[in-house]
Amino acid sequence: MRTVHALVLVAITAAACGAPGAAPPAPPAPDPALPSRLVEEVTGDGALTHLTELQRIADANGGNRALGTPGYDASVDHVVGVLRGAGYDVQTPTFTARRFDVQQERLVVGGEPVAVSALGFSPTTPGDGVTGPLAPMAGEGCNPADASAVPPGSVALVRRGTCTFAQKAAHAAAAGAAGLIVINNADEPLEDGTLGEAATGVLPTGGVSRSAGDALAGRAGAPVTLTLVTTTQETQSRNVIAQTRTGNPDDVVVAGAHLDSVPEGPGVNDNGSGVATLLETAVHLGASPPVANAVRFAFWGAEEAGLVGSTAYVQGLPDEELRRIALYLNLDMVGSPNAGYLVYDGDDSDHEGDGPGPPGSAAVERALVEGLAAAGVQAAGTDFSGRSDYGPFIGRGIPSGGLFTGAEEVKSPEEAQRWGGTAGEAYDRCYHQACDRLDTLDRTALDRNTDAFASALAHFALSTDELAAG
Repeated sequence: MRTVHALVLVAITAAACGAPGAAPPAPPAPDPALPSRLVEEVTGDGALTHLTELQRIADANGGNRALGTPGYDASVDHVVGVLRGAGYDVQTPTFTARRFDVQQERLVVGGEPVAVSALGFSPTTPGDGVTGPLAPMAGEGCNPADASAVPPGSVALVRRGTCTFAQKAAHAAAAGAAGLIVINNADEPLEDGTLGEAATGVLPTGGVSRSAGDALAGRAGAPVTLTLVTTTQETQSRNVIAQTRTGNPDDVVVAGAHLDSVPEGPGVNDNGSGVATLLETAVHLGASPPVANAVRFAFWGAEEAGLVGSTAYVQGLPDEELRRIALYLNLDMVGSPNAGYLVYDGDDSDHEGDGPGPPGSAAVERALVEGLAAAGVQAAGTDFSGRSDYGPFIGRGIPSGGLFTGAEEVKSPEEAQRWGGTAGEAYDRCYHQACDRLDTLDRTALDRNTDAFASALAHFALSTDELAAG
C-alpha cells in the first residue's frame, strides 16, 4: 500500500424530536425474533433487483464496474442511494489505489504460442517482449537457492506453491532472469495471481495452466519470448460505509462485500452477488433495528486490485475503534453457476491451508453453517486463503467468517452428489470473464446464501457472547 487515508467512521447520533429540550426517543429493545423475521423478509428475488441494476450499470459503462471507471462510480451511487433510501447515514471515504492494466499478453516457446496471463502488478516488458532460454527453478521457488540454476537472461519457470508470487519473482530476478512463468496448480488459466502492488525487486511475470506448464517443464533450454505489456497508475477510489443508529457502538458487527468488478466483465457473481445480498439485508434490517449491537455495512473498493479498500479501512482505524469491532462477516461470490456451499473454516477443523481464524471465528463459522442448514443445504469448509476482504480483519485479530460458492476451482464428484451441479467443472466457469452475467447466476444459491447471511447477522446483532467461547 503506497498511500493509506484514515477513513472517518459514521457518527451515531439520535435526532431530538418533539418540543425543544425533549429527550430523544428510546431505542427499540432487542427483539429475540429478529433472526427469524429477517430470514423471512429477505429473498433472493430482492437481491436480484440490485443485481439487475449492477448489470445495467456495467452494460452502460463499457461492460465492467472496475476500479477507476465510470461503472464503479455508478455502482457507488446506486449503493448509496439504496442505503439512504432505507434511512441510513452513509459515507464514501476515499483512498488511493494503484490500477493495473494489461495491453499485451503473449508467450511463445520454441516457436509455438502458449496461453499466458500477466500476474497483477507485473512489471512491463518491452513491446517486443523479453527473450531467453527456458530455465526451471528448483522446488517452489520460495528460497533464493531455488534459483541457483537459473542463468542470467533466461526466462524462469516455477510452480505455484506455498509462498507468494512476489517471493518467487524476487528470487528469479536476483538470479538475473529476464522473466518468470508460474504454473498454476489447477488446469485453468492463472488469472487470480498478483505480485502485489507493493512488490519490489520483481520481474515481468505471467501464469499458465497446469497442463501447459507440465508440457513446458520438459522443455528446459527452449527459446522463449515473453511479452507482457502493462501499465500501473495511481487513482482515487471510494468505499461505502453505513451503520445502524441503534445497538451498542462499542460492540459492532461489520459485514462487507467488494463492490468492484474486474475490467474483463460486469462481475454479477464476483461480486455483485455479495453486494446484492448485503443490500437486501441492510434494507430489511433498517437503520434503527431492535438490536443489542450496532451493525456496520461496508462495500469495498479495489478488492480486485489486492484488497486495497478494506486494507485502507482497517489500517486507517485507531486501535480503540478496531477494538470496538466484534467480528467481520464477508460475502464474496454467493451465486456461482456450479455452486458449492462453502463457509470459511474458522476453527481449522479441515486441517487445510493457513490455519484457523482469530479466536471467535469458530463461532462465526457455526452460525453460518446453521444458517445454510436451515436453508436446506449442508455446508463444507473452505480455507482462509487471503483472497478476499476478510484478510485485513484477520490480520488484526478480529473474528471473521463468510460465505462463498466457489471460483475457478473444480467441483468434486462428492460435492456434486451433495449439492448437485456438475463434477469436474469449475464452480464458476465465468470467473473473471465477460460471461459473469445474470444469465449464468445460480439463483437458488443466491437465495440460500441470502437467508443464511441474514440469520447469522441478526444472531450476532443480538449477542456476541459466544465469540468468547471460540
